[in-house]
Amino acid sequence: MNILITEDHELTRFGLKTTFEGVEGIENIYEADSAEAALDIFDKEKIDIVIMDLGLPNMNGIEATRQIRNSNKDVKIIILTSHNDEKEVLNSLKAGANAYCSKEINPKRLIEVVHSVADGAAWFDPSIAQIVLRATINSPSFETYESSKDYDLTAREKQILKLMTEGYSNLEIAQILDISINTTKAHVANILQKLEVDDRLQAALKALKNKIV
Repeated sequence: MNILITEDHELTRFGLKTTFEGVEGIENIYEADSAEAALDIFDKEKIDIVIMDLGLPNMNGIEATRQIRNSNKDVKIIILTSHNDEKEVLNSLKAGANAYCSKEINPKRLIEVVHSVADGAAWFDPSIAQIVLRATINSPSFETYESSKDYDLTAREKQILKLMTEGYSNLEIAQILDISINTTKAHVANILQKLEVDDRLQAALKALKNKIV
């Protein structure tokens, strides 16, 4: 798997490169300090994952994402930014981003996101997920129906799933229910498995669409 880091701040770019060096499954790491440089590298090299900043000089990350997506439908694009403006989030997704992460994300978690996205999952930072969720359920094409399938969720899992649909993070759920963060994570993992989805956002959308909670 080859990764292209597109970030204009040299220190941040260095930190990202250091994060991915030696990680299993990652072969080559390319760097670009602008969208134009990223597009040039993308045209010359086989890139599987693009880490894209939004606040780039000249061409911004959204337009770069759109151009990369138009030239290659298979590449995975992860937005990594400090921006969480609703318009920018939605425009990034419309441009073809597969994931949207805050720059405050833990490096270990970012590696997990990269592998998850490479396997075909979408991922959104908890602070972003509610924006995506709200936009999706407000879409005219979003229809709900009573599911006939029994997902075998426990009362506690349904309680946690409902909080997930309301945009609460694992830590916030743990505090609301007065349980440990590890217990919360275990419940969330069970929920994802039972609903047969890859991430929290998909779980929330499926719960709302199928009126599970």
